[in-house]
Amino acid sequence: MQNITRIIGIDPGLRRTGWGIIDALGNSLKFVASGTVTSDGDMDLASRLCQLHDGLADVVHSYKPDEAAVEQTFVNKDAVATLKLGQARGVVMLVPARAGLPVAEYAPNAVKKAVIGVGHGEKQQIHMMLKILMPKATFKGNDAADALAIAICHAHNRGGARLRLAAAAG
Repeated sequence: MQNITRIIGIDPGLRRTGWGIIDALGNSLKFVASGTVTSDGDMDLASRLCQLHDGLADVVHSYKPDEAAVEQTFVNKDAVATLKLGQARGVVMLVPARAGLPVAEYAPNAVKKAVIGVGHGEKQQIHMMLKILMPKATFKGNDAADALAIAICHAHNRGGARLRLAAAAG
């Protein structure tokens, strides 16, 4: 008998970090919750990172996921913004890791392909497919929607990822 696996998908950002939680049982997916952790742009960087840490830690503590998935950072033209996003992403990966969760990473194109079938698509296509895949899903804003998409991507890829890890370790 299969067990339900609770997955948290996380879309890292310094201003807004989206999170989405689903329960996966085989190919069946069930929406649990979604939201956004925000940081105060008027505060110094260290304080903002603490806000992200504490907010995400509260989510992990409240919903008790079994596994985590985080979107990989893309490099943009602004080196300072990329560096800050990388620091926020480090915090985002640290929170589930400190809670003892395995943390998988997915490229943005892999997330889109898992949800809408192609690696390039618009936010509206992702939102539409989320509603089709999980009719009871609610999300406020792109960050929470993206986080749910990341969780779905992980649900579709987790078996293969586990087999690849076992093969590499063996």
